[in-house]
Parts: sequence; C-alpha cells; structure tokens
Amino acid sequence: MNPHNPPHIAAFLDHVPEIDDRAFIAPTAAVIGDVRIGADSSIWYQVTVRGDNNYITIGTGTNIQDNSCIHISSREFPTIIGDYVLVGHSALVHACKLQDHSFVGMGAIVMDGAVIESDAMLAAGAMLTPGKRIPSGELWAGRPARKMRILTPQDIAENRRIARHYIEVGRAHRYGTKGAPFQDMHSHPLPPK
Repeated sequence: MNPHNPPHIAAFLDHVPEIDDRAFIAPTAAVIGDVRIGADSSIWYQVTVRGDNNYITIGTGTNIQDNSCIHISSREFPTIIGDYVLVGHSALVHACKLQDHSFVGMGAIVMDGAVIESDAMLAAGAMLTPGKRIPSGELWAGRPARKMRILTPQDIAENRRIARHYIEVGRAHRYGTKGAPFQDMHSHPLPPK
C-alpha cells in the first residue's frame, strides 16, 4: 500500500481487517471490520468490503474489481469468497458463498444465502436470487438468473487465466515495474498524436 495515498482500512467496534502483506488494496477502496483478505488478492478502486455485523473472508489470488460492493447479512450469513475468484466491475456480492475459481460478471448481483460453486459463472448483469446455487461448470444469466449452458473447458481455462492476469495487474499497481516479470499481463501505451 502506498503510505502517501492509503486505502480506507478501518475497524468496526474491535474487529480489525486482516490483510495479507501481498494483497493489493487500491487507494480509494474501503475495507471495514471483520474482513480477512489473502495473499495476491486485489481489491480495486472504489470497492467497499464491509464486515460490520458479520464477517467476510476473501481467499488467495481473488480480485474484486472496481466499484463492487461486498457485504453480509447481520442475522444469518457471512460472505465467504474462495481462492482465485473473479468479481467483475460494479458487482454486488451480499451474504453468499463464492467457491474457488468462480466468476461473477460485471454488474451482477449475488443475494443472501446463494452459492456459486467452483468453476461456475454468473453472467454480467445477472441476479442470483436468495438461496440459489449455481453448480460447478454452469453459466447462469438473467434476472432472475437461470442456467444458460455448460461452460466449455476453454471457458474454464480462460477464467482461470484471467485470475492469474489480475494477480499480475495487482502486483504492477502495487510495485510498478519492480513487480515484473509479467506473463499474463500486458500494457499498451496511448497512440501517438
């Protein structure tokens, strides 16, 4: 974390976030309360992770992309996010479980008690209603979300590649060129005028 432009990391009552030293937390992110974030995970710009009345765990190598909100249910459910999970821009993840290698698309909503199993995918803009479960290897879409198809081995491999990519992007944001080598990330400069 940049000491001159730190993210908002705050306790709630006596619950203090536990963040691995290798995680990247963007300067405009907010991490509050009973939250644990694993190594090589990235919490991007304008993300809120609020574990006030229950806890949130985020595993290793997971990315929570810009403008997303991660919260809990004070009565029943924490939010448990596994390893190498992809959460797309502006997603709302509330009081649910995202198993290892799962994918939540941009602008999607995951509601209380829902589960997205390993290597399962919720499409961009979809809403997974309370208590629903997406089985491993399936793509669900719509509002409310329903099964669309089985993911191909290529789909699953690409989702796993994107998780590796975001580990490198987080490292580049945190360390600059000193974070190299980069194998799954490329940078493209502005075109000449």
